[in-house]
Amino acid sequence: MGAENLFTAQIAALHLAPVGTAAPAGPTVAMPTGWKNVGLFTPDSLAWSGDPEFSETEAHQSPYPVKVWQTKDAASLEVELLEWSFDNFAAVYGGGTIEEVTPEGGGAVYYKYTPPAIGTRTEVAAVLELGDGTRRMRRIIPRCMQREGVQQEFGRDASATMPLNLSVLGSDVGSAFYDVFNAAFTSFAPPEEPGG
Repeated sequence: MGAENLFTAQIAALHLAPVGTAAPAGPTVAMPTGWKNVGLFTPDSLAWSGDPEFSETEAHQSPYPVKVWQTKDAASLEVELLEWSFDNFAAVYGGGTIEEVTPEGGGAVYYKYTPPAIGTRTEVAAVLELGDGTRRMRRIIPRCMQREGVQQEFGRDASATMPLNLSVLGSDVGSAFYDVFNAAFTSFAPPEEPGG
């Protein structure tokens, strides 16, 4: 054990797709049809957070809880998108529509984006792809949703970004998220069976 087990995300990509789109069957295979890469994002914005909640029982005889149990779980993936596109707007605002408008009486065609109405936000599936040298991993999230408000700054000395904060959603089938690693992550190899 040592420095070979350190990980620096030198490569990072985020892919989104409609819920139910086939997930990639491994950490290095090509992304299946239906997934779209969000493109460029700021180098210091990519973050993952988990937020489990617990309840506890206290007893007069102990200054520490005598029983602790988990009651909820939560996780989120956050990134600041640099590329402006309808797909990224829809991801950041939780859906919406785009239409091409031709002004009556002539004039230049333009595009009109309308954010989703209350109650019509769409869920998405996400795959976060990370790499360090020959090591590759993917965090696969079958269901998630943008649940944060959108705050943007439009300064003249920096490119405007779009905040994407995806909350992981669960279901009664399978894991809310899972990771896949290629064999270059040797420290993840399952332990050998005794006598094997």
